[in-house]
Amino acid sequence: MLKFRSSALRPAAVLLSPAAAPAAAAAAQPRVRLSTGPQQEHRTFYEFRTYCVRPDQNAAFLKLTNEKIHLRTAHSELIGYWSVEYGGLNKVFHIWKYDSYSQRAAVRAALSQDPVWLSEYISRAIPMLTSQDNEVVYLLPWSQLQRPPQEGGVYELVSFQMRPGGPAVWGNAFQAAVSAHDAPGYGKLMGAFHSEFGVLNRVHALWWFESADQRAEVRHKAHTDARVVAAVRNSVLHLDSQDNKLMFPCPFSPLK
Repeated sequence: MLKFRSSALRPAAVLLSPAAAPAAAAAAQPRVRLSTGPQQEHRTFYEFRTYCVRPDQNAAFLKLTNEKIHLRTAHSELIGYWSVEYGGLNKVFHIWKYDSYSQRAAVRAALSQDPVWLSEYISRAIPMLTSQDNEVVYLLPWSQLQRPPQEGGVYELVSFQMRPGGPAVWGNAFQAAVSAHDAPGYGKLMGAFHSEFGVLNRVHALWWFESADQRAEVRHKAHTDARVVAAVRNSVLHLDSQDNKLMFPCPFSPLK
């Protein structure tokens, strides 16, 4: 919610000179404070992790992770694990759920002392990677984490870099644009998230489609849907950039 602050009224007996009047009038105008909006009500957050894999090790990395992921999920909840097909080659993207920052700290500490995890996975996986990146995100207040209507589809992660100001400035327009696409005949929204650590003023929409071809058909349909076009037009006024990735769920991914 935008907050406003007005200057205190001067006593009626005080007269302003003509030169001072414009400045005083400007000072009396409401001032918009940039804010991230309401405080986060839920402690639960999600960690987005993106790993870049050496091209010659991609298949080996996925095979190793498939065999050993149970060592990691014994410590905390895995939401989904995907291989990026379009929008970045030789990358994997995964989402982990935590109830609090102290829980995550405890999980990381336990993993660092887990000899089986270290010897059977970490020591073998790290040489296969070229980089790792993470981001802490929360579900937007109006979004819930969903499951796909069926298995066997594809996922799209769309990331939007919004202009500074936070949800208080662009939240309603963004919600309207995403909701316009989350309708019968379009994709299925799995969750909408905003960043807390990482690049700020970033929001993500995770979508599910029956197939890559169905996703292409939906895109063409959206371009001629006046309802969708109007909602998107209002949202892009607050947008600096965006990118997307089409991803295939791994066999061990809870979301698939």
